[in-house]
Formats: sequence, C-alpha cells, structure tokens
Amino acid sequence: MEERALLEALLELARESALPVQRLGRQPIFEGLSPSSSGVCRVRGELRVLLADSDPVPARIAVLARALHSERGAALQERFLAPALRECLDAAAEQACADET
Repeated sequence: MEERALLEALLELARESALPVQRLGRQPIFEGLSPSSSGVCRVRGELRVLLADSDPVPARIAVLARALHSERGAALQERFLAPALRECLDAAAEQACADET
C-alpha cells in the first residue's frame, strides 16, 4: 500500500475508533520557533494525536499507528483490517515493545 493511502487508512481507523487526531500546519505555533512535530499528548485527560504537516509521511504513520495500537489495540485485534494496515499496527506494537526495553 502506498504511504499516503496507508496514512489515510489509519486516519479513517482513528475516526472510526474515536481517537482524536489534530492536524498541525507547517507554520510554527510561536514566531521564531521551528514547526511542531507529530506526537501524542493528553489534554484535560483526553488523549490527542497531533500530526504535523511538516513531518514526512512515514513519521506521521508511525505516530498514528503507535497511538492506535496503544489506545485502541484490544478492539482492533478483533476487527478485520487490510493486510497492509494490520502489518503497520503490528510493526508499531513491536516498536513500542522495543522502546520499553
């Protein structure tokens, strides 16, 4: 699956599983700073995925896949997903395990 198509599929999966995703523009939030990068944060206890347009597509895919795996993984295990999408989420799970060690 092409990277852009994979990102769109992950975004759709996030919408369907009620995982909030916010797009960050290419411009920095504050003048003089570099643009923000993609990541995950909590705002008032609610998890949010922030995807920065300035990040390359693979970086946005990795952040979103890790968030989906960590926050919605159990529900996604029982659901049919396209093989490329399942591989992406499995790779995110393996990366998360490697980061913990």
